[in-house]
This record gives sequence, C-alpha cells and structure tokens, in this order.
Amino acid sequence: MSKLGTLGARLHRGEIGYDFVGKRKIWYGISILITITAILGLTVRGLNMGIEFQGGAVFTTGKTSVSVAQAETYAQNSSGHDAVVQKLGNGGLRIQVAGIDTDKSDKIKDDLAKDLNVNTESINADLVGPSWGDQIANKAWEGLAIFMVLVVIYLAIAFEWRMAVAALVALIHDITITVGIYALVGFEVTPGTVIGLLTILGYSLYDTVVVFDSLKEQTKDITKQTRYTYSEIADRSINGTLVRSINTTVVALLPVAGLLFIGGGVLGAGMLNDISLSLFVGLAAGAYSSIFIATPLVADLKEREPQMKALRKRVLAKRAQAAAKGEPLETEITDVMLDDEPEDDAPMVVGPRNQPASRNRGRGRPSGKRR
Repeated sequence: MSKLGTLGARLHRGEIGYDFVGKRKIWYGISILITITAILGLTVRGLNMGIEFQGGAVFTTGKTSVSVAQAETYAQNSSGHDAVVQKLGNGGLRIQVAGIDTDKSDKIKDDLAKDLNVNTESINADLVGPSWGDQIANKAWEGLAIFMVLVVIYLAIAFEWRMAVAALVALIHDITITVGIYALVGFEVTPGTVIGLLTILGYSLYDTVVVFDSLKEQTKDITKQTRYTYSEIADRSINGTLVRSINTTVVALLPVAGLLFIGGGVLGAGMLNDISLSLFVGLAAGAYSSIFIATPLVADLKEREPQMKALRKRVLAKRAQAAAKGEPLETEITDVMLDDEPEDDAPMVVGPRNQPASRNRGRGRPSGKRR
C-alpha cells in the first residue's frame, strides 16, 4: 500500500488525526480575513464585466499581420472605449469593444478596415445589446437563489437544519472568495464565468456532504456513551474523509489548472480564463470550506444544545475521575463496538456494524478485551 493509502487508513481508523475542530477559531479568522479582502476588492475595483453584460460590438477580422497591441490602439482611438483584442488560430483578430452604441459600429468597422489594411467585407461585426446582458445576469441570480434554497431543504431533510446552515455558510464563503478574486485580478466576467461559478457549488457541496454523512453515521446514539464529545466525533469525521477530499480535489484541479495556466497563459487562449479561473478558485475554496468551515460550524451549533452540553460535562467528569485514579484515558474512537463493555462506555460506531476488528488491534491482548 502507498504511503498516502496507509495514511488514509490510519486516519480512518482514528490512529492518528489533526484537531481541526479544536482550532476552529484559527480557521474562522483566516476565512474572515480572506472574505474581507475579497469584499474590499469588489468595493474598490469592482468586476470587469464582459461585453455580454455591458453591451457593445465584437469585430472578427481575417488574417492580418497587425499585432494585438496595435489593434487595441486602433480600436480604442476609433471607439473612444477600451478594447480587448485576441489573436485567432487562423491569423485573424477578435476585437471586442464594450459600452458603445450599436449605431457606431459601422464607423468603427470602417476605421478598423482602414487601419488594419483589410477589406470592410472581411470584418464581421456582432452587436450585443445591454438588455441581453441584464437578462443573463437576472437568470444567473435566479438560478443561484433556487440552488441555495434546494440545497438547504435537501440537507435539512437528509441530515438536519444545523448542517444545512453550515453548508449554506460554506457556499456563500466560496462564492464571495471566487468573485473577489475576479475583482482583484481584473479578469473579465462573461457567461462562462457564471457557468463556472454555478459548477463549483456542486463540487463544494459534494465534499461537505461526504463529511456530513460520516458525521451523521458516527453520532448515532451519541448520548448513550461518555467517552467522546460531539466535537471529537466531528474531528474524527474530518480526518476519516481527509485523504478522499484531497484526492478528489487534486484530480479535479489538475485539468482546470491546465486550462488556466497553459491554455490561458502559455497558449494565449484568453477566453479559457473566463471559466477556468472560477473553477480553479472555487474548487480550492470548496475543499477548504468543507474541512475548515462547514464541519467545525456544525460542531459549534450542536455543542449549544442542552443534550450536547450535558454530554460534554459527563465526558469531562469521567476523564477527570479516571485521571485522579491514575487510570489511562482512552480517546481513540474504535471501529467496532465491543460486546463485553457496558453500553454507556461503548465507543461510537464508525463503519458498518458487526465489522470485524482490525488484525493489528488485538495483538498481544486477550481476545475481545482491552488493557
């Protein structure tokens, strides 16, 4: 077995682990700082909305020897607005001028034909009205709102309302960071960006639900034992699914990174940046929020319940009593429930019930007994 596989197995069995929930204030602080930075970026710089949202014209030329920089200068001088120029595979140019009236497009087309030394007929002009962009924006907001409502309803039914609230907070966290990054780097916001933004919500929710499902399974009948608090079980759920979350995130990020850094950066296919940046940032933020935000927040909400407060008192009291007697404290969550222990002291069930114990767990001990 590989080292990563061995690490994942040990994390799942509870032999090792990291105290994610115990250090939740650190993660909350980091997330708040990142979110404030993103909001400041939106406030100060704003979003660079594409032509689909502002309205304008897109001119496509045939093969020409004029450089991208020269074409941008020609388009800006003719239109009086900033222009975005991209080199096409056939040697032509795609010149995008946002915020102009459609009645100016003919004049700009003639000026470009003269400056680029090409025939007017070889330049295709596509006009986009601002009302079409407003429709796209409204549909995007409607889709986002419907998605959020359905997510909350589903999680509240499949799990509980606290998990639904935590997942919603994580999703808003991911969206805010992604949009803020767009504002800070100045990438153009196009319909592709909206598609990418809606896509990352599914990835973010997937990682969160995986941890929640493990947490739900492990906290069945949690009040019938006095070994572990809810936060400790939540930590076990995060550690048990940590390697899986890392693997799925890395596998998803690799092709997106290829689109962003190779396709958009090296090859100069700028249109790929619209969707690849939102996917890259959103996937990374989604993996982070599912581990460091969603589950610790659920633990915070659950620990406020009277039953969980009473459980914590019983657990701490029992540990203090054991420490006073000099007895060893068992904080490891085992994979199976032992039949020879009283129900109150039985560890939580992590895997399927009646699962055989690990081969290494009983070496050197009497069968079925603990030291």
